[in-house]
Amino acid sequence: MTVYVGNLSYSATEDDLNEVFKEYGSVKRIQVPTDRETGRMRGFAFVEMSDDAEEDKAIEDLDGAEWMGRTLKINKARPRTERKQGGGSRGFWG
Repeated sequence: MTVYVGNLSYSATEDDLNEVFKEYGSVKRIQVPTDRETGRMRGFAFVEMSDDAEEDKAIEDLDGAEWMGRTLKINKARPRTERKQGGGSRGFWG
């Protein structure tokens, strides 16, 4: 299971997230997506922990908590869905 962490401060780092989540157990991986154009954090992250019970406890304790001036939104991450490839726009030529 992976935990979705939303409404993050744009100044939050992987190290910051690791410090918070390691209090609940062993953190396996943290992903902090960034904007392709600006390189800036997009305001959410994914945290994978070693044990489902640890993740459940982190979700229970941290969802709605204030951290770095923001109210966190934390839940179980949904599986990624396949997106259709772009390029379907007909532009001016209809």
